[in-house]
Amino acid sequence: MSSQPQGPARLLVVSGDPVIRDSACAALQAVGRVDCCASGEDALAALRREPADLVIAQESLSGLSGVDLLEQVRRAHAGTEFVLLADADSAESARALGMGAAHYLAPPVRGEELALVAERILARRELVQESQRLRDTLEILEACTPLLRCLEASEVYAVALDVLLDALGRERGMAFFQRPEVPASDGVVFRGFNETEAERLRELLVDRKPVEPASLGQLETVSDSALHEVLRDVGIHCGRMLAIPLRGPEAEVGVLWVFEDARPFAPGEIERTLLISAQAEIALHNAERYGHAKERAFLDDVADVYNARYLLQATEREIQRAERYGKELCVLFLDLDRFKLVNDRYGHLVGSQTLRRLADVLKLCIRQVDTLARYGGDEFTILLLDTPIESGVEIAERIRRTVAETIFEGGRDAPIRLTISIGVAAYPQHGRDRDNLLDLSDKAMYRAKSLGRNCVCSASDLSG
Repeated sequence: MSSQPQGPARLLVVSGDPVIRDSACAALQAVGRVDCCASGEDALAALRREPADLVIAQESLSGLSGVDLLEQVRRAHAGTEFVLLADADSAESARALGMGAAHYLAPPVRGEELALVAERILARRELVQESQRLRDTLEILEACTPLLRCLEASEVYAVALDVLLDALGRERGMAFFQRPEVPASDGVVFRGFNETEAERLRELLVDRKPVEPASLGQLETVSDSALHEVLRDVGIHCGRMLAIPLRGPEAEVGVLWVFEDARPFAPGEIERTLLISAQAEIALHNAERYGHAKERAFLDDVADVYNARYLLQATEREIQRAERYGKELCVLFLDLDRFKLVNDRYGHLVGSQTLRRLADVLKLCIRQVDTLARYGGDEFTILLLDTPIESGVEIAERIRRTVAETIFEGGRDAPIRLTISIGVAAYPQHGRDRDNLLDLSDKAMYRAKSLGRNCVCSASDLSG
């Protein structure tokens, strides 16, 4: 994608005749910024220092001729337009047009004519560049189509990274994002790294947290940072990286990193990146809206936590994640003791209020990455991520004590004391599929009931 024009056009007048140079410069002052050179060699040196939009060169020059200069310019500065000031009765003008010159002027050359020709060439050049920019933009937007099909916010970051690397012709990149319901280890995406590098980087990034996506204000190139130090510790040496922050309208925030490696970033790549990041943020907006709609479909109306339908999907998903990363997972099945007495004595309205209050208490006992759902009636289920059976039993015991110590409102200042029975099952120790784990935690809960209620039982106790 070509860069937007910056400032007035630069015109380079090349002539060994100071009278021609002065008159051309005077005529072209209103067209753009004019520089003058006395020879073709000087003109090439000036172009190396700073590109020009248009070169106007006399045919007869000392050293390189005007046509020779045209050949050099077309080879080394393909985007520069060229006008030849032909000699009288010159046959070189037709050759110059065949070599790519935009125009030629035969003597005598009037200042008004030269200015008009330069204006028309530059206007045509701008139209061509704008047309190319539009074609490039259309190609990028078409490449972003997969982004607009992403319904999960976490998928947006990975797809955006793939689209960006492809559009820039780059090999290596990373994406980081933070979401309360997603474990930190799942909020990292790698491209262009081998499996060993990716796993080691994942561990260090989760442990050190060298990247804070919310702290990045805008796209920038970074030469040295805490992320560079982590990369060096893994044996990965890199120079500059392009940091692209992504933000949704509400909670979504992340950052894409593209490695410069051996090829410096070009202005056109920055434009592509800005366009892709804008499309990615639209995709995040759509994903957040979809997520809210899906949450409403998965929320329990009484307790304002996830329902059984969501629990089944979440359990399946977390088992797959635990298997992929070699992690453990605990399932807690909770049931209030003698809750029917609350409904019978205080009514179902108080019963529903009690369930909502219980859900609030349970939320305080677990982490944001854990999942709390109402399974049905007065039964709740909790998924504890990255948690072995021993820790799961400890957490269950803490929940049991907290519930027993909580005073629930019974109406008319009548306090309600409740207890809870909890069953605990773990992946992979007790089962490797969703139905088996839920069934074993349920059976462990019923064993806790049979032992007198208000206690915790593990699935390991079922064999005894």
